[in-house]
Amino acid sequence: MSKSFRAAALAVAVLFSSAGPSAIPAFAHGTKAGPLEIDHPWSRATPGGARVAGGYLAVANTGTEADRLVSATAEIAGRTEIHEMAMKDSIMTMRHLPDGIAVPAGGKVEFKPGSYHLMFMDLKRPLKQGESFAGTLTFEKAGTVEVEFVVEALGASGSAHH
Repeated sequence: MSKSFRAAALAVAVLFSSAGPSAIPAFAHGTKAGPLEIDHPWSRATPGGARVAGGYLAVANTGTEADRLVSATAEIAGRTEIHEMAMKDSIMTMRHLPDGIAVPAGGKVEFKPGSYHLMFMDLKRPLKQGESFAGTLTFEKAGTVEVEFVVEALGASGSAHH
């Protein structure tokens, strides 16, 4: 082991051991399902008593055929719906998309704050920064894909991962 490698390893160990868990950066993560690439499923920490939370991620389709996200589940929620937020006549609206959302061939759909998102309803417990929870995404063609949502800070934008 070289002297410079040991020094770098020691610096990293000191940084993470003294900074505490809130200073550990969230690393992007994801999974593949056939031509679909699912990038960084995440959610925000919730205040005490919250009964809903949002879920965010990106789905890229590298294939030659469109697919459709038709449903989702999360272990922390009684039910999960696919929603869209949009401005209409200067008013922000949110609506359930019961037919899901298409992921075009060669395209990408982003689920992000203020846009498409998963709505976790009837939360079974509060979400705390730094933890993670299991979920599933079901696509018409790719089938059901297991994912892990990382919980980021209350008010996080997720923009650091894209």
